[in-house]
Amino acid sequence: MMKHLEGKVTLVTGATRGIGKGIAIGLGEAGATVYVTGRSLENSNSGDDISGSLRETQAAVEKVGGVCIPVQVDHSEDEQVRLLFERIQDEQDGHLDLLVNNAYSGVQALRDVYGQPFWDCEPSLWDAGNNVGLRSHYVSSVYAARIMTKRRQGLICTISSWGGMSYIFNVAYGTGKAACDRLAADMAVELKSHNVASISIWPGIVGTEHISRFASDMDAKNATEKKHSLFGDGYNWETPLLTGRVIATLAADPNVILRTGRVVIVAELARQYGLVDQDGERPVSLRSLRFIMPSALPMLKKYSWLIPDLKVPWSLLLLKTLGSPKL
Repeated sequence: MMKHLEGKVTLVTGATRGIGKGIAIGLGEAGATVYVTGRSLENSNSGDDISGSLRETQAAVEKVGGVCIPVQVDHSEDEQVRLLFERIQDEQDGHLDLLVNNAYSGVQALRDVYGQPFWDCEPSLWDAGNNVGLRSHYVSSVYAARIMTKRRQGLICTISSWGGMSYIFNVAYGTGKAACDRLAADMAVELKSHNVASISIWPGIVGTEHISRFASDMDAKNATEKKHSLFGDGYNWETPLLTGRVIATLAADPNVILRTGRVVIVAELARQYGLVDQDGERPVSLRSLRFIMPSALPMLKKYSWLIPDLKVPWSLLLLKTLGSPKL
C-alpha cells in the first residue's frame, strides 16, 4: 500500500474491534498517525471471543506501518471527549486531518431485541444505539471542527448504513442512521466555506465479530423455521478493512470537498478507486443487480459473476423503501 497519509493525523472513535479497528488498520497501511478510542485499553481476558482492546488495535496498526495512539474514552461522557481533542491539539500542534465517527454502543441491544416490534421494547433501546452512535458523533464533530476550521482543511467521516434508507433491525436503529446521514449533510453546509468536508459512509454487510455471531444465530433460527436469510449466509460480505482502505483514499483525495454532504457507498468507492478487500476481492454495492438478484433468487448466487454489476438508481430504491425485506 502507498503511504499517501504520512504526516496526517487521524482519529477513529470506537476502534477496539469491528469496523473501527478495520478503519484504523486501513489508515495505518497508508502511513497515518492514528488516534483510536474505546472503553477497553487492555483485553479483559473474559473468555468472550468478540472482546477487543485498544492495545490489540494498536498492535495491528503498527504491524502495517502506522503510528497508533490509543486513548481510553467513554464517548457517553462529554468531558472525556473534550479532553481527548484537547490532547490531540496539544500533541499535534493543532493538527487533525481526519475524524471518523464510528463509536456505537447498540450492537448487543440489537441482538437482544431482534424481531420484536418497537412497542414491546423498553424505550431505553433508543439510547442504547443513539447516545453513543448519534449524539456522540455530534459531540466529536464539534471539537474536531474547531481544530480543522482554524487550519482550513480536514475531513469528517460519519459511519452510517443502509438502515438510513430502508428498514433494517428496528425503528430506533433506522432512525438513528437516517439522522447520521442528515448530520453529515448539514455539517457539510456549514463547513464547506472553511474547506472541511463532511461525508456519510455506508459500508455493505460487514463481517465484524458481533455481526458474524449474529449471523450464526440467525442461521440456526432460519434452519429451524426453514427460512432463507441472505444476511446470515455470508454472501457478498465485506471485511472492516475495506472501509478503512476507502476512507484512507478519501482522506488523500485532493478533490474530496467535491463529495462533501453526500452519502458514499464503500463498495462503489472501492470500485472507483481500484481498491480490493483483505482477500483481494471486491464486493459489489448492495444496490447492484449482482447483489439484488441473488437476494430475490438465492439459487443465482453460484452464478452471480454472470450478472452485470449495474447500480439500481436511487429513485427506484426509494420507491421500494417501505416494502424492503429485512437483511
